[in-house]
Amino acid sequence: MMIDRIFQEFSRKSGLPPGSVVLVGERREQPISIRFVRYAESACSEQEYLRVEDLPDDAGPGSVTWMHMNGIHHPQVIEELGMKFAVHSLVLEDIVNTGHRPKLDDWDEYLFIIIKSLIYDEETAMVLPGHVSLICSGDTVFSFQESGPDLFTQVRERIRSGKGKIRKMQADYLVYTLLDTIVDGYYSMLEKIGDRIEELEETILENNTREAFHRIHELRREMTVIRKTIWPVRDILSGLEKNDWLVADHTRYYLRDVYDHVIQSIDIVETFRDMLANLHEVTLSFNSNRMNEIMKVLTIIATIFIPLTFIAGVYGMNFKYMPELEWRWGYFAVLSFMFLVACLMGYYFKVKKWF
Repeated sequence: MMIDRIFQEFSRKSGLPPGSVVLVGERREQPISIRFVRYAESACSEQEYLRVEDLPDDAGPGSVTWMHMNGIHHPQVIEELGMKFAVHSLVLEDIVNTGHRPKLDDWDEYLFIIIKSLIYDEETAMVLPGHVSLICSGDTVFSFQESGPDLFTQVRERIRSGKGKIRKMQADYLVYTLLDTIVDGYYSMLEKIGDRIEELEETILENNTREAFHRIHELRREMTVIRKTIWPVRDILSGLEKNDWLVADHTRYYLRDVYDHVIQSIDIVETFRDMLANLHEVTLSFNSNRMNEIMKVLTIIATIFIPLTFIAGVYGMNFKYMPELEWRWGYFAVLSFMFLVACLMGYYFKVKKWF
């Protein structure tokens, strides 16, 4: 399990000095790629690098530089980048710690952001959280993605085409755009969760509560992870909005819009949690009602057989003088009487609507 691997990695860090760059998460063998984008209003250049030493040092006058690293599974590459661009070792340690909670740190020279992406996997029907880190220093923005398909392909396409305001704005607007892209992903993920909850309601109405109970448990666990992922994003956006030296006034309006989207996502998450809690109670009620129905049927059957057992017990006694034992039609008469008693009791229960 992913949780077991994460805690095993945490145990490996025990005793190491602060700032030790140790990967906490899934290890991979493929090389890390670095997408280098430099743009201004009138021009844009893009290149991909495989080695940190090949990256340009200066940002270029009047331009914004964005370096995106897809893959953090080689800590030594992260350390090389930190040495090249003077990034503190504690920041590097958090970049490769995929179990770290979302946060915003102000390091005077730059801002450091940890945020989680949430992607719904159609094949496994599970929500896959991703670890994303951002560093904004002047006109330079670094982004680190844990793994998987590039989250910011559309942002890069907007930069290439020059559509929108992104090429006309500074690095703070790029940070907003990256955050907005991640937060927008929450909506599509929650939409898929909503579809699963609707299917779950139909399953419960079809009285397939055994399957529904397990699916409810899985969804409640996922909603707990989603809630812990989205809630801290509010504080990140609130801290960015209050930052004076990096975030321009016109960008704050856009950050407030993302903040509103996060609040809406939180409301949806809380609504889904309440719905799942209600479905859990409904499932338990259905199971309880089913058990009551079974017990009622068994009780009625047992009640009907009580007088029949009594009659059979009376004529099963070994007394010598029992007139009915010598009667030719006694056996059939007793059986008929027992059948009549059972029918009368069944009719009585039916009239009382006990079944």
